Amino acid sequence: MDTIIQILAKELGQKETYIQNVVNLIDEGNTIPFIARYRKELHGAMDDTTLRTLADRLQYLRNLDKRREEVKAAIENQGKLTEELAAAIDGAATLAEVEDLYRPYKQKRRTRATMAKEKGLEPLADLLFAQAMDGPVPEAAAEDYIDPEKGVETAEEALQGASDIIAERISDDADIRKLLRELVWKKGYLVSAAAAKEPEDTVYRLYYEFRSPLNRLQGHQILAINRGEREEVLKVGVEMDRETALIPIRRRVLNPGAPAMAFVRSAAEDAYDRLIFPSVEREMRNLLTEQADEGAIKMFGLNLKPLLMQPPVKGFVTMGLDPGYRNGCKVAVVDGTGKVLDTAVVYPTFNEKKKQEAIDLLSKLIRKHGVAHIAIGNGTASRETEQMAVEMIRKLGGGVSYMIVNEAGASVYSASKLAAEEFPDYDVNLRSAVSIARRLQDPLAELVKIDPKSIGVGQYQHDMPQARLDETLGGVVEDCVNAVGVDLNTASAPLLAYVAGLNNTTAKNIVKYREENGAFTTRKGVLKVPKLGPKAFEQCAGFLRVPESKNVLDHTGVHPESYEAAQKLLELCGYTLKDVAAGSIGELADRVKAYGREKAAEACGVGLPTLDDIVKELLKPGRDPRDELPKPILRTDVMEMKDLKPGMELTGTVRNVIDFGVFVDIGVHQDGLVHISQLSNRRVRHPSEVCAVGDIVTVWVLDVDEKKKRISLTMKKPREGAV
Repeated sequence: MDTIIQILAKELGQKETYIQNVVNLIDEGNTIPFIARYRKELHGAMDDTTLRTLADRLQYLRNLDKRREEVKAAIENQGKLTEELAAAIDGAATLAEVEDLYRPYKQKRRTRATMAKEKGLEPLADLLFAQAMDGPVPEAAAEDYIDPEKGVETAEEALQGASDIIAERISDDADIRKLLRELVWKKGYLVSAAAAKEPEDTVYRLYYEFRSPLNRLQGHQILAINRGEREEVLKVGVEMDRETALIPIRRRVLNPGAPAMAFVRSAAEDAYDRLIFPSVEREMRNLLTEQADEGAIKMFGLNLKPLLMQPPVKGFVTMGLDPGYRNGCKVAVVDGTGKVLDTAVVYPTFNEKKKQEAIDLLSKLIRKHGVAHIAIGNGTASRETEQMAVEMIRKLGGGVSYMIVNEAGASVYSASKLAAEEFPDYDVNLRSAVSIARRLQDPLAELVKIDPKSIGVGQYQHDMPQARLDETLGGVVEDCVNAVGVDLNTASAPLLAYVAGLNNTTAKNIVKYREENGAFTTRKGVLKVPKLGPKAFEQCAGFLRVPESKNVLDHTGVHPESYEAAQKLLELCGYTLKDVAAGSIGELADRVKAYGREKAAEACGVGLPTLDDIVKELLKPGRDPRDELPKPILRTDVMEMKDLKPGMELTGTVRNVIDFGVFVDIGVHQDGLVHISQLSNRRVRHPSEVCAVGDIVTVWVLDVDEKKKRISLTMKKPREGAV
């Protein structure tokens, strides 16, 4: 039997040595971001996604091992553990297989079979189930088990009890269950129908008469059907041809020609109808749901990452507009660092007079503070607010651009305890305007303050197993924060809490220490923070940036443990740390190559991956990987659905990626859908193969339905003359 290390190596296509090293690192308390970035030599430069998959599977396989031992111990206590059974349990590849093997020995609730055993009918069941060619006729054998004192009045009652025992025995057979599970998965169907005789037209209408092979169902279909069933709009079940399913059971338990064959056949059919199929149906539904949940959670994570990693629009004074009707449009102006400069409330949707008053007030704020960009939330009254902004920009004569910002979760944040602590003097509504402005300036720093589930880039997130969803999304946020790095002297506590090795307590302690003692001047200064010890420092240090430090290496992603190696490398290439600070080491990579990478790595006492990372960091101290991505689209004019015509070419931003397509913001307040069939001229298995949230894409309009507010787009360039 393969060990856990061997299983993981096969599943991930990695060397066993690398797998063992990662397992050791995890067991020593190292974080995934730290392992991914600073221990590359030990794991062959696996990325953070692979490492998280490894960690998840490691936990599952360890739980499987633990359950195997528990089951063997429980059976051993009954005196029924054989070498063959122990080997079967040790060889079980899943928890489900282990539970199947344990089923016959598990303490059961009172069943028809247990009641029959209490009446002394188990020997009769054994006799008939053996089905010897010269065995007894069931009716004759049953005569010996009539016992009114035990509640067996007739031979028929004795046979019924024996049948119940045989049925349960067949149902508990692990091999039969495995065969049936595989057969139902291959040949079974999921069917759904409207629960009402005359159903209303709902979002579930596609599933009022629905039938699909189990193994071809899409995740979004399963999740929609499950929700429809919970809301009592749909009736759902699994269909399987009964005769097809009974064939493997009969082959296993029947002895053709034996006198008791017909009796055992009947018991086997009862086992299938009453015990096995209902159980397998539940298992199939659970399996489908688990797969759909995992797929949706994975998709949520894939969408969340590019959203968090959107390029920031740094260093500009920004105006945030949180649109609204009755309560007006909330306004906040923040400086290039996100500090609030001014706030206001205007009412552009009330009437023309109020709109002009709003334009006048906002224009004054723009001139007063030198506003360069306007961030407009995409919620209620966003269209009217955008139109007002465009009119205002024209009156100002340009010089200002705007962007529609996804405001999902802004209201959740503005009403949170965190927002109250950050902005105690501001109204809840004004806090959301600040959040919208900051989302344009630095999406990552602002979005980490919000529960990832509230950001709005997934499907059915409230139907998911919440612990698993939180774990996955938390991992995505952690990877993004550590990939970018954090300014130790400006980062908020929520942002610091995602840094490897830190938690909510140490993050708050860092902020408190900073407020009481002033800015940190070195990375090592963070060791003075209460409850932040050497291990936490080892994990977090490389991801913290200290621009105020005199040591330029504190500005980079070079880990303190590699400072000596970095200085040695510079010496080998004829440079100093002053040259790094001055940005005059442009030939560093060429000099390393000329010296010899392997030779340089050996001289510096590091591996090649670490050497390459040091070179990258020295060439661009404090580099932000987001700066290398396409910049967000800033607009100065507005377009409406009525302006769209089939064949029109547009540039848009991908807002959401789901199983059946991609939603793209093309600047008309209604995202257009690019169906999976319209993503590429080649066959696309999943939309995530083609694009990600935040991508800037070129699309063409296929169709516009203004009544239903639906826009169909394509990413396939139309032929000349085609519409």
